[in-house]
Amino acid sequence: MTDAAASARRTALVLRHDSAIGLGNLGPTLEAHGYEVVTIDAPVTDVAALDPLAADLVVVLGGEEGAYETDRYPYLADELRLLRTRIEAEAPIFGVCLGAQMLAAALGANVYPGERKEVGWLEVTPTAAGSDSPVRHFAGVPAVQWHGDTFDLPEGVERLASSDQYANQAFRRGEWLLAVQFHPEVTARIHEDWLTAWGDELPAYGLTSAQLRAERAHLGPRAEAASAALLGDYLDGIESRAEAAA
Repeated sequence: MTDAAASARRTALVLRHDSAIGLGNLGPTLEAHGYEVVTIDAPVTDVAALDPLAADLVVVLGGEEGAYETDRYPYLADELRLLRTRIEAEAPIFGVCLGAQMLAAALGANVYPGERKEVGWLEVTPTAAGSDSPVRHFAGVPAVQWHGDTFDLPEGVERLASSDQYANQAFRRGEWLLAVQFHPEVTARIHEDWLTAWGDELPAYGLTSAQLRAERAHLGPRAEAASAALLGDYLDGIESRAEAAA
């Protein structure tokens, strides 16, 4: 960490929807860039009472909810209002899986159930724009996918990556908003927690827990390195933007 990063008092507000779907290996990169990480559990927190612009960065994590289920999960409506306020102010936001879907919805795009869940250690392919973005670090590096919903690409963003099953795997707006459908945060512990919680789904996709454990042992270290590089590049970009505006 640089002296400047060490002395900075930046705050990253993390919106978590399930204790099993946490910040994982994204946390050390945030801390290395001088961020104090404040995690709130959206289902039991008054999200509407939060100041949308108080944190330097908002990170929106995954969850089993659908971004369109605001009647069933009223806190999602509060999150969408928070995200729209930050978007209007061009205040930094990083979204993962449900977080990416929430950002798509906040930007006016449709979010909806896909034809089939995308599950396993799968590759995403950067677009031309993605090859010049933080997502480039996942070129040729399989990442964990575990989602059933997808979204239309919002207006005014750049598509950064696609997969064989879903075209919209990552997008950005400027240097301040980055969303990824895949899961860069997964650690060995998170991976095992997911197998325990949702492993009974795997046979429907021709997978087994044993197979995913073997793939995690082989692919996990590369994915974690790519995750640190992706988030690190994104944080460098928003920090440079802040310095230029100062």
